[in-house]
Amino acid sequence: MISLLTHSNPLSYLPHSSPTPSISPFFTHTKTLKPSKLKSLKINSILQYNRKPELAGDTPRVVVITSGKGGVGKTTTTANIGLSLARLGFSVVAIDADVGLRNLDLLLGLESRVNYTVVEVLNGDCRLDQALVRDKRFSNFELLCISKPRSKLPMGFGGKALVWLVDALKDREEGCPDFILIDCPAGIDAGFITAITPANEAVLVTTPDITALRDADRVIGLLECDGIRDIKMMVNRVRTDMIKGEDMMSVLDVQEMLGLALLGVIPEDSEVIRSTNRGFPLVLNKPPTLAGLAFEQAAWRLVEQDSMKAVMVEEEPKKRGFFSFFGG
Repeated sequence: MISLLTHSNPLSYLPHSSPTPSISPFFTHTKTLKPSKLKSLKINSILQYNRKPELAGDTPRVVVITSGKGGVGKTTTTANIGLSLARLGFSVVAIDADVGLRNLDLLLGLESRVNYTVVEVLNGDCRLDQALVRDKRFSNFELLCISKPRSKLPMGFGGKALVWLVDALKDREEGCPDFILIDCPAGIDAGFITAITPANEAVLVTTPDITALRDADRVIGLLECDGIRDIKMMVNRVRTDMIKGEDMMSVLDVQEMLGLALLGVIPEDSEVIRSTNRGFPLVLNKPPTLAGLAFEQAAWRLVEQDSMKAVMVEEEPKKRGFFSFFGG
């Protein structure tokens, strides 16, 4: 009899990692398999953790998710990290701070339920709790949009208004949320400055290409000038085949260039486009995809203020069997 146990430490997503048993991402008990069944066991998942993560730092954790360059996956990261945190039992408020081109409600499938925004709250047309859209799948996840598309913001709206909004969320009767995630607009103009003002930590999303890295390097300097020192990096759309062919920078190269702690590595996955078009975040897919599992693990590290180590992709991956997972 062979016993399969969840590992006590996080298993970081490795682009060339050996396969592991097909077990639920939140598998927490021991399962015993007969040796005869091991041959027919389908390998398609990554083991997760056997405990609930411990929340580090003071609440609420105000995290801005930014990049500088558009189209690298900020909104996708916000949606999937936010719902992963909610699945772990933490209360989350996600703020779409992109005034003119908001998309977070589309990725979450909540576009038809956004009746009021922060603009109406500031104008006195509604209460803050009326502008908060609660997700039906997870009652501890709420969405808040700054404004409706093509609407005009008040002249005085800026960083101070967003700070007031965060303070109002802290003092509301329902209780202070554990996480406030701010989806930052692209660029480094006034919208960017507004979004980062109330934050005390940041997640920088980038892809392994030189244009995204140049913008990311610029954003790091602006975040540090604003007093945000806790900055972690998410490397998105990683393709191991291109890394092996030296057509794409490796995660190690990206980390050496930017000098940031690594929160997560998200592989290129066509399922991302499908989930976006359906308004159904990737982390809710059953069975889970590699990209979805990578987002879940990144959320785990965010809770505990942990980071992962980048590894070098082998030129010729070794052929490893099932028992290699157990050290064989």
